[in-house]
Amino acid sequence: MSQTRAIAAAAVLAVVTALAAAPAEAQWRRRDGGGWGMSGAYARSFNPKTVETLEGEVAKVEPVSPRRGMSPGLHLTLKTAKEEVPVHLGPQWFLERQEFSVEPKERLSVTGSRVMIDGKAAVIASELRKDGMTLVLRDAQGYPVWSGWRRNP
Repeated sequence: MSQTRAIAAAAVLAVVTALAAAPAEAQWRRRDGGGWGMSGAYARSFNPKTVETLEGEVAKVEPVSPRRGMSPGLHLTLKTAKEEVPVHLGPQWFLERQEFSVEPKERLSVTGSRVMIDGKAAVIASELRKDGMTLVLRDAQGYPVWSGWRRNP
């Protein structure tokens, strides 16, 4: 009987420990920008060698989570003279705090890295320009401005 109690106590302890660790894990992720920080695989997919500038009309703006477990971000579809391109901007929590908004039918210039995300071509934006305004999202190496630190060159 005492062996059964010991096993039950160990099982309860394991469940309590797991539940206590879950909020700490969630807090850690938030500090990393919900998966949008430089330690994530998504941010590391930015390639300075594939940076280009596109101009066109915004077809739509919608939420996106580029990788499983990431907090919501914003993405737009840019219709250029040659194609419609998905453009990943950044985390929604960051973009909602900017004085720069993007709406469908607006003309826009996007600079960013063309990459493959889940087998589909997309651009990870580093800079948006419209009406004489510029919104910088990432530096030339792809480090997001919301990450709060920069790597030494």
